[in-house]
Amino acid sequence: MNTVAIVGTGLIGASFGLALRQAGFAGIILGVSAERAIADAVAVGAIDHGLPLAEAIAQSDLVFLSQEISRILDTIRVLDPLLRSGALVTDAGSTKTEIVAAARRHIRRGQFLGGHPMAGKEQRGASAAEGRLFEGRTWVLTPDEPSELETAPAAEFRHWLERIGARQVVLDSRRHDSLVAITSHLAQLASTALASTVFDAIPEQHDLRVAGPGLSDMTRLALSPYDLWRDILATNTEAIDRALSLYIQKLEHLRENLRTHQCEEEFTRARELAARLRRPI
Repeated sequence: MNTVAIVGTGLIGASFGLALRQAGFAGIILGVSAERAIADAVAVGAIDHGLPLAEAIAQSDLVFLSQEISRILDTIRVLDPLLRSGALVTDAGSTKTEIVAAARRHIRRGQFLGGHPMAGKEQRGASAAEGRLFEGRTWVLTPDEPSELETAPAAEFRHWLERIGARQVVLDSRRHDSLVAITSHLAQLASTALASTVFDAIPEQHDLRVAGPGLSDMTRLALSPYDLWRDILATNTEAIDRALSLYIQKLEHLRENLRTHQCEEEFTRARELAARLRRPI
């Protein structure tokens, strides 16, 4: 792998470029993005320089799509004629089923391997990028067939994932979307709903003086802007709907049992899950 094209040089794309450099990648890293985003990525050392999509793709052995989901889908539809034969295309989309299906339809000259690095920050853009962002974090891969992980381009890409410290997890794309609906998308919506509820119930800023750190902890995800989540909600609607239904049922169960022993049982189960999340996996 001599040349990498990062399409979308925001937080994730720029962090990937920095991670490759810190892991010893000595090849060329190209960026495809808006002029300001390219300038920021060059300034932090995440890419060497920017190029238009067609020029960057034609030179690259690895194409890393780190745009918003709708933009990833748009790029996949036009990518194939631009690809070098045998190039590997991967992505960082937070939902996988629609992306993998689109790649199956449109990419022929190269190989596509769906991916989702489970890392991020509230800040956006290359100026917030970190070369160690993926260290110790899960990086999900969603091949159509297990054999797709063993091709030479995929094996080299996975080698670099190891070098940057990511923990690889292989999942079917539908299983991935079902799991992240519970573990990630529900958490965001729960935080958003809690913050919105408090906003409606306590509109006066001075009344928030009685809010403790627990509310700040619980509403951290509510700082995320809607435009980061619009495509996720649109491309994983069914799984998110199921997750919300389970959560609403649990809230109703708690409301019905505020004065019973069953409420204590829910606290016990919740503490066990919270403890598991804080243990090394």
